[in-house]
Amino acid sequence: MDLAGRRVWIIGASSGIGAALATELVERGAAVAISARRADDLRAVAGDRMAVVPLDVTDAARVPDALAQVVEELGGLDIAVLSAGYWKQMDDFDVESFHRHVEVNLGGFANCLGAVIPFLRARRAGMIVGIASVAGYRGLPGAEAYGATKAAQLNLLESLRARLRPNGVDVLTVCPGFVETEMTSENSFPMPFIVSAEEAARSIANGIEKRSARIVFPWQMALLMKAATLVPDRLWALALTPRS
Repeated sequence: MDLAGRRVWIIGASSGIGAALATELVERGAAVAISARRADDLRAVAGDRMAVVPLDVTDAARVPDALAQVVEELGGLDIAVLSAGYWKQMDDFDVESFHRHVEVNLGGFANCLGAVIPFLRARRAGMIVGIASVAGYRGLPGAEAYGATKAAQLNLLESLRARLRPNGVDVLTVCPGFVETEMTSENSFPMPFIVSAEEAARSIANGIEKRSARIVFPWQMALLMKAATLVPDRLWALALTPRS
């Protein structure tokens, strides 16, 4: 897929992967609109090169209006990137935190899909790009809420890929490992093979151009997580049990 001239909406682009991807796609010739809650940060990312459409993905009633504004600003829509996300490490099981993860990572995800899918289906063309995570592959202590929502996203995107294929709509699942972002800056644990947001953006843009079904990066994390899925459950639990 040639990105030059493609109309792209990136949801969750005030910082991190979404912001870096917006810049990368503009440099590849795409017309880009960006959304997130923080309007000032969006304007700083956009400069005079992108359309700015503020949006809180948890506000279901606002999403269709935001889509309509994006379509008006760009003259249409070819690719929707769902990058909005929430992460907070759990030192102990926290019900309030768990519900916040679900509200943003699943509820907000669903709100955006509910608006974008009918639009692209009607055109019988386009792509949905969902930013999930390798954290969805296996359960990790401290990431109970985040990992659970990312596992759900992986399943959801896989289901949609089959459902939307007859309608000419591609679905790309993106599974980053650790990326240097505002979200990961306060992590207190080792983050192996961490990459910059700009590196992540290049990998995602390349995946879009190739119309990939799923990309996992960096390659070291891709191999590690593939191996992790083969580890028996009891052994996995034993390996991750905290040492007193």
